[in-house]
Amino acid sequence: MEFLRPATLEEALALKAARPGAVPIAGGTDVMVELNFDHRRPEALLDLTTVGELTEWSTSDGTVRLGAGVPYSRVIAELGDSVPALAMASRTVGSPQIRNRGTVGGNLGAASPAGDTHPVLLALGARVEVASVRGTRLLRAEEFYVGVKRHALEPDELITAVHLPEHAGPQQFAKVGTRNAMVIAVCSFALSLRDGTVGAAIGSAAPTPRRAREAEDFLAAELPWTSPEPLPDSLKRRFGDLVGAAAQPIDDVRGSAAYRKHALGVLARRTLTWAWDEHRTGERACA
Repeated sequence: MEFLRPATLEEALALKAARPGAVPIAGGTDVMVELNFDHRRPEALLDLTTVGELTEWSTSDGTVRLGAGVPYSRVIAELGDSVPALAMASRTVGSPQIRNRGTVGGNLGAASPAGDTHPVLLALGARVEVASVRGTRLLRAEEFYVGVKRHALEPDELITAVHLPEHAGPQQFAKVGTRNAMVIAVCSFALSLRDGTVGAAIGSAAPTPRRAREAEDFLAAELPWTSPEPLPDSLKRRFGDLVGAAAQPIDDVRGSAAYRKHALGVLARRTLTWAWDEHRTGERACA
């Protein structure tokens, strides 16, 4: 197995074009597990840790451009105010050591249905920036996931950044696991309320992360957007039912399909309560 170590993004893209079978590695929190268990034996590893362009983030015209190599620990420390739901999800990823190494770009590259950041990207309407020697393109997050651990990248493309709305209104993330962190999610949920629109997405409860579109449409139409009052339980229950109905879970060692549907309904009701409290009071609720 060859180890390729480009110094710049231009060099990385050239190597990926020449060696499409080379597997990108940055934090290695997924790739190294597969290698250690001999589940994967690529012809080459493309080390991106020295590509400085991937470790930067910036804001422009209300959009955060998050480099694919920015680790979770920096998302937590530097983007908690701009993209709170992404920081919430990042806090639940692994141990401090994993958060220091793992990246949102790596989460996207693995494309696991249980990836913690995926529901947030879907709920916020994120776009994934991918590049090759042929140029750069932007994919809507919901177009990126095409199957279990499968994504829409071409063989010569690398994930370079994620584009997210800055200060996009109340947003929440929650997941169920045997522990809050250092555990693969049994199921997870992200919610965004912004300018009369709703983003709601589930993780670890379908072949791919997915938006709960019927739940989004229901909530956008039924929320009393200008009211300072708490939401009625009937509205929250209906929203939770629709979120659960959007799932297509399986039974596995971490939980049954029935449990996942039930848990998603609970997460939907809780996160809606927190997000609505922030919307009506202006004070951020703690998840």
